[in-house]
Amino acid sequence: MYSIIFKQEQAHEDSIWTCAWAKSEKDDHENIVTGSVDDKVKVWRWTDEKLELKHVLEGHQLGVVSVDMDNTGTLIASSSLDSHVKIWDVETGNQAKSIDAGPVDAWTIAFSPDSRFLATGSHNGKVNLFGVDTGRKQTSMDTRGKFILSIAYSPDGRYIACGAIDGIVNIFDISTGKLLHTLEGHAMPIRSITFSPDSQLLVTGSDDSHIKIYDVHQAQLAGTLSGHGSWVLSVAFSSDNTHFASCSSDKTVKVWEASTRTCVHTFYDHLDQVWSARFSSNGSKLTSVSDDRAIHIYDCPT
Repeated sequence: MYSIIFKQEQAHEDSIWTCAWAKSEKDDHENIVTGSVDDKVKVWRWTDEKLELKHVLEGHQLGVVSVDMDNTGTLIASSSLDSHVKIWDVETGNQAKSIDAGPVDAWTIAFSPDSRFLATGSHNGKVNLFGVDTGRKQTSMDTRGKFILSIAYSPDGRYIACGAIDGIVNIFDISTGKLLHTLEGHAMPIRSITFSPDSQLLVTGSDDSHIKIYDVHQAQLAGTLSGHGSWVLSVAFSSDNTHFASCSSDKTVKVWEASTRTCVHTFYDHLDQVWSARFSSNGSKLTSVSDDRAIHIYDCPT
């Protein structure tokens, strides 16, 4: 049964724009990371059906817009409007790297599946790849387009997809750096983009209130979903490959069945627009963060 099981009210001092959820290979605990307009990144341990604050990571200056955790659950990356990307150790809370990605060239960030690289979208339409160990820019892939708002690696490590402010999706071959596909369909900015765990599907969420599903290999639109009443701010696939979640400035969080492309549940618990939602490592739980400064955890039967 779908239900809300925990609320962390006033989790930050300002709007929470981003979150990530991963299991640490070191201690087998589930950790949730949140980033806020208050400039702070917070690390929370999910244990005994409640959140325990583990670290408050400080150093950003103009609001944290994106966070991600690597596949081992041991590293955090965060990006800010201060044009810096920071890498942190989950266990100690220590800053491992600070990368100057500017000027104004650090928006959504994503770890590569092998945890060796960090991809960021930029204002000038380029995807920049930074080495996690070195902190140096390794390469750039140019969409020749506009401001990239969203970015995602395919789980099989073959592709990078990015969504731009003009509603265009571009897919790159990582091994060659070449642009493979340019996908149209949205009429407004694409705030979020996610691959299915089998790397076959790409799901996008846009300010046009729609979610679109693309077949990656055929480079074709496979479906358009409506249901949100305003901007779709985040989309995320569950590890079971059968469901994905979306959240919106309409204050709701929705869970969708991938095969039927139908909404199976809507959560109405937030008091303001919901910026990000992410599944737990096994897909049985879902977390969301909002302008209402709260973190919500939901039970999502697989």
